[in-house]
Amino acid sequence: MPRSTLTVAGRLFSSLAGLFFTALVAGCAGGPSVTDPFPHPSDYEIHGIDVSKYQGNIDWNAVHDSGVRFAWIKATEGGDYADEKFQQNWEGARAVGIPRGAYHFAYWCRSGEEQAAWFLSHVPNDPDALPPVLDVEWNAQSKTCPHHPPREVAIATMKTILVAMERAYGKRPIIYTSVDFHRDVMAGEFTDYPIWVRSVKYYPSVKYGDRKWHFWQHTAEGKIAGISGYVDRNCFNGTAREWQAWLSSLHG
Repeated sequence: MPRSTLTVAGRLFSSLAGLFFTALVAGCAGGPSVTDPFPHPSDYEIHGIDVSKYQGNIDWNAVHDSGVRFAWIKATEGGDYADEKFQQNWEGARAVGIPRGAYHFAYWCRSGEEQAAWFLSHVPNDPDALPPVLDVEWNAQSKTCPHHPPREVAIATMKTILVAMERAYGKRPIIYTSVDFHRDVMAGEFTDYPIWVRSVKYYPSVKYGDRKWHFWQHTAEGKIAGISGYVDRNCFNGTAREWQAWLSSLHG
């Protein structure tokens, strides 16, 4: 190769290397480096929240006016705990026309039969409600039940609760899960149930692989008019038209 050509090639290589280094430094400093290949929560059309007593007294009119399109409300936990704000939130969301459903937080030191009976005794059978949700996650901070049951025991407990929920309310329940519980228990299981995943740092597929998800809890630090503190925010995996179709399917 002639010397002049080598000189031009060397200058081109130096320029490209400089651009790469600049981009690398910008990325390390928090600037743009590589285009994010995944959708963001804001790319979805339908957004909702999940609440419990920790949100205090909620102004459901303000929540409705903020654009919230669905809400899941904590009802029960284990076999002896009922959320003290459940009835208030259940009626408040209904009164302003926000589709809402109830969820049960699984407790791994109670049988599935006990937990199902406890949930059914506290949640009305409202034909207009969203499907019930079974919230399954590890709770190492629990003062009374921090241990992890064997995978087969957790699966059996879940099946008992899910079957009882579907029989009582006539809708296929939704399973809410966290990354570690999904990895330890749910991978390859319950594929015929709608899944609601928690992933506050990454797009769900980064942590859940090719698992099909229906709802994504993308932050625990959301701010919504009508709620004074933080609230979990979620989005539906579909368009507004698909959301309406899903709602219609709940009523046969």
